[in-house]
Amino acid sequence: MQGEKALIIMVDDNPANLRIGKNILSQKYAVATAPSAEKLFNLLENNIPDVILLDVDMPDVDGYQAIKMLKNKPETANIPVIFLTARTESDAELAALTLGAVDYIAKPIQPALLLKRIEIHLLLEHQRKTLEQQAHELKYFNENLQKMVDEKTQSILSLQNALLKTMAELVEYRDDITGRHIERTQKGLRILLNEVIASNAYQDETKDWDVELLIQSCQLHDVGKIYISDSILRKPGKLDYDEYEDMKIHTHVGKQIMEKVEVLAQESDFLKYAKIFATSHHEWWDGTGYPNKLKGADIPLLGRIMAIADVYDALVSVRPYKSAYSHEDAVRIILEGSGTHFDPALVEIFKKVADSFKE
Repeated sequence: MQGEKALIIMVDDNPANLRIGKNILSQKYAVATAPSAEKLFNLLENNIPDVILLDVDMPDVDGYQAIKMLKNKPETANIPVIFLTARTESDAELAALTLGAVDYIAKPIQPALLLKRIEIHLLLEHQRKTLEQQAHELKYFNENLQKMVDEKTQSILSLQNALLKTMAELVEYRDDITGRHIERTQKGLRILLNEVIASNAYQDETKDWDVELLIQSCQLHDVGKIYISDSILRKPGKLDYDEYEDMKIHTHVGKQIMEKVEVLAQESDFLKYAKIFATSHHEWWDGTGYPNKLKGADIPLLGRIMAIADVYDALVSVRPYKSAYSHEDAVRIILEGSGTHFDPALVEIFKKVADSFKE
């Protein structure tokens, strides 16, 4: 309704009432009048109003008959109808509400009361339409997601690609100030994963790793940012304490998203790894990270590796609150973080492949 006046149709067989009503309503709304139910239905052929004000006692077709006809037509069934009538008995009001009216206002008209009642019902109708649209979109999403799951349960690769298309790209669109952050962290993670495996470090944990599956899964490490407000994601400066606390929530949200998808997709290593990346890539080796303040080897190995790839890209990228660091400065900062921010063994591995990050 923003930028355009709501349309009110007032129906009354008394010309004086129509004139008074139009004078009152024209202050805020576009108003059309009809002296009978027949004229109302003629108007409705080309105009769908936001509210109908309907008199009860009219010749030929009274208000009760008119509302029955309105409710029987799909195109007019949801138009809010408010009865304006001189009848004050409770039975008349009950009959009107039973037939589907949203309100019942006694004459003579009190301008302030009439305007307020209409305002309330327009707001309620707007909220109803919003909820209806959201329900429709949610139903559409659920139906398509379920269809996708049904079709792809035999193929983990197909499932992960569909999820990445809808989730990882959504994060990129909302947080576009990072400039292809997901793509670059994928490349950095691949370098580190391959070197960790080649060096036989953490051999028991890495022996069953599928590097390609891990590279795909890591794209969702920041998916929880869809919950964070634009004012924080795009703030042209450092976050204050409260904003930083809000930003931390994205790790919890990322985990919750993965868990919800897991319910539909059943067992999936892809989702298991995505949840690890989303939840643990901000944990610090010394226990001062978030969200769970895990320390040392209690932090999943994939989270410890992802932390290095993630921080490297953050350092060498332009952000609203800083310019880009050089590769050399980024390497120095990561080496200085050994034993505090990062796993010392992984920092040594990073040192070996740092030139590959620069390339």
